[in-house]
Formats: sequence, C-alpha cells, structure tokens
Amino acid sequence: MERVFSGIQPTGELHVGNYLGAVRSWVQMQQEHECIFCVVDLHALTSPYEPSGMVDATLDLAAGLLACGIDLQRSTLFIQSQVPQHAELAWMLSAFTPLGHLHRQTQFKSRSLQQLDDINAGLFSYPVLQAADILLYKATRVPVGEDQAQHLELSREIARRFNERFGETFPEPRTMLTATGSIRGLDGQAKMSKSQGNTLRIDEEPAELSRKLAGAAVDPNRRRPADAGNPLACNIFTLHTFFSQMRKVEELRRDCSSARLACEDCKSTLAVSMESHLAPIRQRWAQLRSNPDLIRGYLEAGRDRCVALASQTMAEVRRKLGLL
Repeated sequence: MERVFSGIQPTGELHVGNYLGAVRSWVQMQQEHECIFCVVDLHALTSPYEPSGMVDATLDLAAGLLACGIDLQRSTLFIQSQVPQHAELAWMLSAFTPLGHLHRQTQFKSRSLQQLDDINAGLFSYPVLQAADILLYKATRVPVGEDQAQHLELSREIARRFNERFGETFPEPRTMLTATGSIRGLDGQAKMSKSQGNTLRIDEEPAELSRKLAGAAVDPNRRRPADAGNPLACNIFTLHTFFSQMRKVEELRRDCSSARLACEDCKSTLAVSMESHLAPIRQRWAQLRSNPDLIRGYLEAGRDRCVALASQTMAEVRRKLGLL
C-alpha cells in the first residue's frame, strides 16, 4: 500500500470545516493506504497561542480524531514535536531550498496579513518543515486542500533537488486534493476557520448547533421569503449535501428554487441532519476525553513507531550528506 502522510494543527477547536475538508477523507483512506497522521504542534508555534493550553489542546484534538474514526489498527497517530527528526530534517532541507521559492509562497503572504504584529521566520520557512514532515516518512501521497497545493509542489521540488544532488533518496509525493475543497463558514464567505470566528464545532451541543445555524448566512439574493433561492449560492444547502440524505437534498433544492421552503426551515432541517451525523462522534469524544492517560498511551505508541521510521531515514540522509 502507498504511504499517506497528513497533519493538523492543535488549534483547540476541531470544527466541521476540518472534518469535511480533511478528517472524513482520512478515515476513508485507511481502507486502502498505510496512513500516518500527525498533530503538528511545531507548525502551531508560528501563530499566536497560549502555552498553558497547548497540552490540553493537543490531547483533545487527538481524542477528536479518534472519535471521528481514525483507527489505530490501520493508522499511526502521533505528535510532531515528540519526533525530533522533523526539526532536524527541516534544517537540512532548508540548506537546499532556494530563497526565491519561499518568497513565492502565497500562504506566507496571506498568513502575514492575518498577524501583522508577528511575522516570524517560522511563517516563512513553514513549507520546509512541511516538506520534512512528508519526506521523513517517504510518503508518496499527501491529502491537501487547494490552499496547500503550492506547499506540496514545493515539497516535490525539494525532494527532486535533493535526489539530483545526493542520489535517489525521497519519492516525490503526489497530491491528493480533497474532494470538498474549502468549506465556507457561518458567514457564507470565508473558509471555515477559528481565526475567522465562523465555525461550527464537531461536538456542538444540539441547542448551540441550532442557534449558530439560525444566524448563518444564506443566499444573499434571497431577500424575502417569496423570492426564489439559488441553492448553489447558499452555504446552508452546501452543508446539506454532506449531512442530509440524497432524497432530502433533492427535495430541498426543488423547494428552495421555487420559494416553497423558507430559509429558517432549511436551517432547522440541517440542524437535525447534522445532529444525527455528529452525535455518535460527540459521544465517543466525551468517552475519550474522560481518559487522558489512554490518549497519551496511544500517542506514545505512535511516537515510538515514527521515531523508528524517522531514524532510518535520517541515517540515510546523514550518510548522503557526508555527516559523521
């Protein structure tokens, strides 16, 4: 089986955008690939965060991933900072990464605008660490959203340059674009993101889920109940396509387009569909949260396996670089 690598930052909130854009696909990939999933806490250091909450956020995210269906009989889950070879390989790869390639990364430009008072060197070299994450395990496939595709292309370029200079070492990882693309937030405009304040948590209680959906944006051209809607322009309808049964989705499409369905009713129907889908995840997550030592044990096992894999790669890299 091909080896897949992917990671997610411990932001303290696993939301519907994460689930639809990444985690749901990870669960499906376990059937056909050898998967390595990582809580990328080193990447998280590049954005403002509260150190006192990092451990809890990391453990909670790991529990959430397991609750969503990451199966440790089929996949490996670990914490990035517990495998020091990630940072070691990132430094080595930075010596072979052209400065101009990093200047062209659009993610650096957009992230810099979001934190103008903290444009740090880590933000700039973020893609090199990302390349190290992938190449350290010689992963051949990487699931990413469109906003990360440029970073993965840089990872391929770094692998190519290293191989040309030092001999075949790393496979060039191929992109697995997530089918959903970017999931818009409650504002109906921006990508769902904690920094945008437009998220729905996976573990929202039913009343809070309904309250948030009630205030969510809909088709901007539907100003009155009598106006026919355009489901393709409505983020609420987009969420229905993921959480409601196909028959219900077609019914909603028809009734919205003909103004037979009020936006409020569409939202309340979505709340029911989402609760039906997410309630089992919320329940499993609560059970895992009650046993943090169990989560730590799972992560330690993942760490041990990844340290063994990473050590093999680094022994080869050191030999080819001529290091003692």
